[in-house]
Order: sequence, then structure tokens, then C-alpha cells
Amino acid sequence: MPPAGWRQRADAAVARGAAVDRLIPRMLLDSPVSEFGARAGTAFGFVWGTLWSTGRVERRQGLWVFRGMPEWTFGRGGVCVGSCFLTGDREPSERILTHEAVHARQWRRYGLLMPLLYLIAGRDPLRNRFEIDAGLADGNYIPRHAESR
Repeated sequence: MPPAGWRQRADAAVARGAAVDRLIPRMLLDSPVSEFGARAGTAFGFVWGTLWSTGRVERRQGLWVFRGMPEWTFGRGGVCVGSCFLTGDREPSERILTHEAVHARQWRRYGLLMPLLYLIAGRDPLRNRFEIDAGLADGNYIPRHAESR
């Protein structure tokens, strides 16, 4: 169960993220510039996945899914880089892929700003606007019933 008050902190994180977005020049968001950055991220993810994946590589929900990655090559249960989802040996669920597909859309919105903005948002998924927007329950950060409260 998530800690008490998590929803208020999550809402505040999303509001802070919206304030940060207002400071970013429009030409960098949802633009040819961000699309270039998303493609560069995908190229990097594809190369990284090709180098280290020992499992099946497949296309699901618009993502290149690289399985069998060594744990040190990705964070938590997996990482989305551009349109590539890099993960370990376990078969990702459709819910996880739905969550990761939102991260791929975030890459298209922010381009190469995405890694920096994600870093600024922090490692706590309950306070990270990108994880909140992608769906905490789908990302297995909170129980499904807790998100609807």
C-alpha cells in the first residue's frame, strides 16, 4: 500500500511539472526538434538493446521490447529509451507495456530533454510526474485499487 498522503504529493508533482513545461520554449515540445530527439533516443536504445539483450526482441504496443538484458543495463524493472523498452528475463505484461508506451509518447513530446527532466523529477515514482502520468498502477508502483482513490 502506498504511504499516506501520496496522492496529494503526486498531484503536486504533476503541477510542478506543468510549471516547468511552461518554461520550455514551445519549439522544443511536440515539435520536429523533439521528434528528432525521440528518434535519437530510440536509436540509442536500439543499439544498447542489441548489444546486451540475450532474450527475444519483439515489437509490442509501438515499442521495441528487448528482453534478457543484464540488470545493470536498466533501472528498476526496465527502462524506456525513445521507443525501446529494455528489461530483464520476465515477459512484460500488457499493463507494463501500456505504461512504457506512455513513456515513449513522453519521449516524443520532450525529445532529448526527457532524460534531464526525468532526472530532475526524481527517483521516487510517487513524486515523479512522468511515472504518475504513465500510470502508477500500470507501472506496478501501487496496487491497482489505490490509483482510483
